[in-house]
Amino acid sequence: MNEFLSDISSLRQKAKEHIELGPVTDLYGADRTRVLEVLNQVLATELVCVLRYKRHYYMASGLSSQPIAQEFLQHANEEQAHVDMVAARIVQLQGEPDFNPETLTTRSHSEYVPGVDLVDMIKEDLIAERIAIMSYQEIIRWLGDKDPTSRRMLEDILAIEEEHADDLLNLLTELGAEIN
Repeated sequence: MNEFLSDISSLRQKAKEHIELGPVTDLYGADRTRVLEVLNQVLATELVCVLRYKRHYYMASGLSSQPIAQEFLQHANEEQAHVDMVAARIVQLQGEPDFNPETLTTRSHSEYVPGVDLVDMIKEDLIAERIAIMSYQEIIRWLGDKDPTSRRMLEDILAIEEEHADDLLNLLTELGAEIN
């Protein structure tokens, strides 16, 4: 017998309570208000990354810029997919995604640094990816098993951010840029 499960009639009764909260049940273990705040910070971080990558895509110039510009565009599109995932999760948790441009950079973990040339742009993107990696790792540990859905979403996003950082490091190496 499944000793760890509640009896079915109790589960059914609990499911009928607070149905206005949709997927958020009594067994949701996290502080939903704080999770929504943190997810809106993640949303801001991803939006800033989209904007920075888009600028770098349009501003990339020089002999070796075309493949790098395409990498910037691919990263911007993947960051936009992260924005969509995080915004959808915020709504699923009965929150409101904060797209307010006036507070975007103050809520973001990464900075919007335009970069002055191709190497500088790549380095700024790598720094931003490393910031995202460190902050998302911290958030994932903080969530633990209290919100496994948000944790898994962030783990998936983290994997892409790590790929981005690796791509950017490889670009710097290919360009023979000094990495420090």
